[in-house]
Amino acid sequence: MIREYLEKHEWAHEILITLYTIVLEFVYAIGMNMFIVPMGIYAGGLMGVCQLIRTLLVEYLGISVNFDIAGVLYYVFNIPIFLYAWKRMRRRTLVKTIIAVTFSTIFLAIVPVKPLLPDDMLGSVIVGSLITGSVLGLVLRCGSSSGGLDIIGLMMAMGKRETGVGQLYLVVNAAQFVAYAVLFDLRVVIYSMISTFLSSFALDHFHFQNINVEVKIITKRKDELADAILRGLHRGVTEWASVGAYTDEPSEVLYVIISKYEITRLRSIIAHCDPNAFVVVGDKVHVYGNFLKRL
Repeated sequence: MIREYLEKHEWAHEILITLYTIVLEFVYAIGMNMFIVPMGIYAGGLMGVCQLIRTLLVEYLGISVNFDIAGVLYYVFNIPIFLYAWKRMRRRTLVKTIIAVTFSTIFLAIVPVKPLLPDDMLGSVIVGSLITGSVLGLVLRCGSSSGGLDIIGLMMAMGKRETGVGQLYLVVNAAQFVAYAVLFDLRVVIYSMISTFLSSFALDHFHFQNINVEVKIITKRKDELADAILRGLHRGVTEWASVGAYTDEPSEVLYVIISKYEITRLRSIIAHCDPNAFVVVGDKVHVYGNFLKRL
């Protein structure tokens, strides 16, 4: 009942997804402030850069506040990225990203920096990295992002490159590891590398934009449905005629390639245009050529 309502009312689906994203950002703050930060380990991407600056400000300039300022620095550094992406990303995606980063900053300031596994460095790194990486992947799966390198990775995904967002993190973090090796001891470098690898692995596992699916739709409302897919998903549609073997009645088959996260929106379009359509979804399709990746 609820699923059918959400499929027919996109605005309700978007509100629910946004609320879900806010909850995910709270979980992310727990993973950071209760597992990663207390152990003196540095995250990957732009957040790791902000943590490094935070350490330099606190230890070398004596600046001290009652909360971890890395989240605030992260928000400030995201502002020029938002401006850069304003004309390059879909407005809905960017607005949801700004909401996600805003609540992430708030939660990182509210959640206390207190270790839940104070005597288990490796366990804390593993748990914290899997939590934060999974959250980042799920946020991307919700049609949003957590800012920073996520936005750059998404703009890469919107093009024709095969690089995953997690892979982008690994490349950029190589430079960070060099900085960590210069400023800190080897233990920090090793555990930060473990954290980055696990986080990137979890991110790509939940990042459905990297998974393509093929959809065959048998319908008698071909023109209306094809037009709705073109306008609603901005995906190309191939069509061909068909005949039902049992009924001997003519119908049409629409064929479309989408990313896995777009299935919900496609289901909503089909439910609105032709509730009686017969739909077949093929998972994990390898696509080459003129196919646009996007959030």
